[in-house]
Amino acid sequence: MPELSPALLAVVIAAGAAAGGLGSMLGLGGGVILVPFLNAALGFPLNIASGVGLMTVIATSSVVARGATGSGLVNLRLGMVLQIAAASGAYFGGTLARRIPEHVLELVFSAVTAGIAGIMLSRLERRNVLLDSTLSPGRFGGRYFDEESGGAIVYQTRRMPLALGVSLVAGSISGLLGIGGGILQVPALNAWCGVPLRAAAATSAVMIGITAAASAPLYYARGDIILPLAAAAVLGTFGGSRAGIWFGERARAKWLKVLMAGVLTFVSVTYLAGAL
Repeated sequence: MPELSPALLAVVIAAGAAAGGLGSMLGLGGGVILVPFLNAALGFPLNIASGVGLMTVIATSSVVARGATGSGLVNLRLGMVLQIAAASGAYFGGTLARRIPEHVLELVFSAVTAGIAGIMLSRLERRNVLLDSTLSPGRFGGRYFDEESGGAIVYQTRRMPLALGVSLVAGSISGLLGIGGGILQVPALNAWCGVPLRAAAATSAVMIGITAAASAPLYYARGDIILPLAAAAVLGTFGGSRAGIWFGERARAKWLKVLMAGVLTFVSVTYLAGAL
């Protein structure tokens, strides 16, 4: 394992800022970028990288919860229902993290993220909004002001059983790899459940902090969270997350989807390379 020198910690702070920015913008959590970087680029074992990744996910979530909840983007009712499945999956995944070979996890996750990237690119023009903004969003839908269009956006959430199933799997992935389940949850909510990307990202960003908190104590109890390393990553994540929220609220939805697909492809290739 690399020595925790001041230069290395400075690199981790910078990486945490980049990860936090992308994580808050897309609802993924900082771990999805930081865990592969710590593992593949800096040489930390996957269990250590995953433990630190969970801490950055919690940090990203706390920043988004403070900055985006008042805008209406965060669908609290939908998020709390899905959180039951996600937290259950996270605890289950955390208990299995040491029992499944690393290369098996990496191969499966690489295939899943590559497939989801393709789905996101195939639906670039889909907005998931009701044309009449006076219509009711229903029990699990929502309404928010959209900076891009300058008007109110109303949407209805469909296929709740599918959303619950994806949340369970996403929580398990979070517990296994420490990356935050948003990398599965955001594309699924957007592509299959009718939630606009901004709302899906903001809701997921709040949820994944609770999900990560369900499995982080398991990593800490095993000694997989190195406090100086985690502190450096979280410090960078706080600053990057604030910038990510600002850009995410103003960027075009189409380009957010392209960015999401790019991140998914990067993660897929990184984990595939690590498994082979």
